[in-house]
Amino acid sequence: MTKTVAPDAALPAYERVKAFIKAQVNLGVWRPGAPVPSEAVLQQQFGISRMTVNRALRELVVEGVVTRIQGSGTVVAQLHRISSTLALRDIHDEVLARGHAHSTRLQHLGAVRASAALAEVFRLRRGARLFHSVLVHCEDGVPIQYEDRHVNPAAAPDYLTADFAATTPTRYLLEHAPLTEASYTIEAGLPSPQEAECLAIALGAPCLVMTRCTVSGPHVASLARLVYPGLRYSFNGKFQL
Repeated sequence: MTKTVAPDAALPAYERVKAFIKAQVNLGVWRPGAPVPSEAVLQQQFGISRMTVNRALRELVVEGVVTRIQGSGTVVAQLHRISSTLALRDIHDEVLARGHAHSTRLQHLGAVRASAALAEVFRLRRGARLFHSVLVHCEDGVPIQYEDRHVNPAAAPDYLTADFAATTPTRYLLEHAPLTEASYTIEAGLPSPQEAECLAIALGAPCLVMTRCTVSGPHVASLARLVYPGLRYSFNGKFQL
């Protein structure tokens, strides 16, 4: 059975349609070239006007998520040009794709108060409640990623009840706070003492550090610091012209 995601009911109707379609694409439920439900089907599914559905699809075409083909309807867009669109990569899926076993060590899961810096990122007042998780992801038992993540309760209110032995924070957020925007940076860096200890590397060992911020509808959903041992991990991908 195909799993679908219910977008946040607080979103405008056309944004709910967009969030739903983006979630299916990000989760890999709909692959490039796969048909997107017709306007009539989406109209019935969301209980909204045909005009609203049409607006959502038109905006997704502009964003490069879908393509409208005359006589064939709407399909998920092919990767036909170099694009700045971010494809979120789930570490669990990466490890499985290499034919190896993924496992997770949960270091911390709880609620914290937003510092001034975090409040600015999440567009909240200082001291606002945030969720905080720290996990170590392993490949065949070897640590390859230290994940330090803050999550906005407004975007994922049940985050603290998630079973992170069975899913990853990335997967959980894609399913419960459908992605509408994301930004990231990747740079070389050194681990903190805690990161080095959890990754079983020396304090001076070079690392790749990704900082990733995701948005779901009206909310900044999460901010994650992902630390990878430089000698154990490399970023890779592909594109077509």
